[in-house]
Amino acid sequence: MSTWIAIGVTALGCYGVKLVGLLVPAGALERPLIRRLAALLPVALLAALTAQQTFGDGQELVLDARAAGVAVAAVALVLRAPFLLVVAAAVVVTAGVRALGG
Repeated sequence: MSTWIAIGVTALGCYGVKLVGLLVPAGALERPLIRRLAALLPVALLAALTAQQTFGDGQELVLDARAAGVAVAAVALVLRAPFLLVVAAAVVVTAGVRALGG
């Protein structure tokens, strides 16, 4: 039963957030600061999700093959490699480190 209560509370919370977003005046959203923050927010959320999935394991901080793959991907991005090459390099390095026992 507590699962259904959690689902209901979450649904109401999502609806409330959506309603608050609809009630914000359009003029407030056109301010330069708000537009910049809205443009940067998805990047920050994606970076946080990537960091959590790469370096986190429950309540612990881990450095394993995933960290090596992300490091290689970061270097490839700095070198302005095409996206598919970035992903391929990360996959190959991660697989290689895991194959070597890391």
